[in-house]
Amino acid sequence: MSVTIYVPCDSAALSLGANEVADAVVREAGSRNLEVQLVRNGSRGMLWLETMLEVATDAGRIAYGPVTEGDVASLFDADVMAGGEHALRLGKTDDLPWMQKQTRLTFARVGVTDPVSLDDYSEHGGLVGLKKALTMEPSAIVEAVVASGLRGRGGAGFPAGIKWRTVLGAAADQKYIACNADEGDSGTFSDRMIMEGDPYVLLEGMVIAGLAVDATEGYIYLRSEYPDAYVVLTSAIERARAAGWLGSDVLGSGKAFDVHVRLGAGSYVCGEETAMLESLEGKRGIVRAKPPLPALEGLWGKPTVVNNVMTLAAIPYILDQGGEAYAAYGTGRSLGTLPYQLAGNIKQGGLVEVPLGVTIRELLYDFGGGSATGRPIRAIQVGGPLGAYLPESKFDTPADYESLSAAGGLLGHGGIVAFDDTVDMSKMARYAMEFCAIESCGKCTPCRIGSTRGVEVVDRLVEGKNRKKDEALLRDLCDTLTSASLCAMGGLTPLPVLSALDHFPEDFAKSE
Repeated sequence: MSVTIYVPCDSAALSLGANEVADAVVREAGSRNLEVQLVRNGSRGMLWLETMLEVATDAGRIAYGPVTEGDVASLFDADVMAGGEHALRLGKTDDLPWMQKQTRLTFARVGVTDPVSLDDYSEHGGLVGLKKALTMEPSAIVEAVVASGLRGRGGAGFPAGIKWRTVLGAAADQKYIACNADEGDSGTFSDRMIMEGDPYVLLEGMVIAGLAVDATEGYIYLRSEYPDAYVVLTSAIERARAAGWLGSDVLGSGKAFDVHVRLGAGSYVCGEETAMLESLEGKRGIVRAKPPLPALEGLWGKPTVVNNVMTLAAIPYILDQGGEAYAAYGTGRSLGTLPYQLAGNIKQGGLVEVPLGVTIRELLYDFGGGSATGRPIRAIQVGGPLGAYLPESKFDTPADYESLSAAGGLLGHGGIVAFDDTVDMSKMARYAMEFCAIESCGKCTPCRIGSTRGVEVVDRLVEGKNRKKDEALLRDLCDTLTSASLCAMGGLTPLPVLSALDHFPEDFAKSE
């Protein structure tokens, strides 16, 4: 009798020896004349338990972790194929507290299925949204997305349906869907986990977007540092084409939509939508002036929907269950769920999908378990390297768009990086300025020159020779960056700098 054993193919698991564990499972089963079906699934998001091995039993999937290559023999000795007791046995995967407290809409299949199996995808609810969309008028698809309240999950939080409505209304002989998969923010990995763990949900979302705005081609601009995602995505696209739901006749509808993957050039600023479009066109990735908006003049001058991975991956659920069902989650104008990513000095780092509105403290302690060092968490950064540093007094802030904005921060991509009480926030402020100086595309003076001068002023401020003058100069420089930069690269760099200065002034006065 064959038993199915799951070992993740996710990059995080691979870095912790998942391939070696998978090979050891095959070897051990062979040496014992046991029949095993090995499935390489996505990660469940509990990264501190990787490599997490699961076994399909009559009682459900039983998890073991963290498993190393050297543990495999003892697992088989303990009758792992029947879910036997072992020191690494965690119990039923679905019953683990980390899983129980989540609301997995976008990530419902990640860790459950074989990422490139079309049969698995269909058997677990895939393609239902697309099949419904094929029976609808484009405007009805757009209005379903409007009703869902879905906002762009890449940073700015602009309503996705409004963007789609603009592209649908634009007259053109060709339109495009551009997926921003250049996931470059610190502490973020949800895009990668979807592309490696459930690529078809992204492809289905892109096809639905194409049907909604009359676009026939889509491009995924993939971060070059994601080689594993590239392999999974390209394999999934080839299989989807062969199955007839990508190409010139989507599911026999007579409607066309195809997807192409393009690798990024390693530039952080190419995460900005217009710089990404420039790079997709084969040019240097520098920011375009707006207007015109990409929705009207985007890729090769044609109307283009630019959404990030998590936005497009939410679309199949919305078409399947309806916009109102998605809008039932969340709070205020921050509707739906968000995959929050916990990184930095955190005991239980990983990904959790819950409705928007959960507090930062809940994420850090109920899910994250506090700091990895056991020391107090002193600060966090939400929203990548351009996000604000928030002190412990702000941890009860709901992690949604409006609440974080009111607290002086931004939600961004939902990545949270934690720091314990040994962190020097003056160094973090300097890092933010230095990051901008390194990653600036150089097109506008405030960002290109201001960030370089900013590093120098922070250094002088910490030296403390003329603290009041240098602090005033730093604040004035930040005001110029905010007001005069062409894009968010320079415009948001002052956020981490000033938040560090405002919330942790003692770290800038060490020399006094």
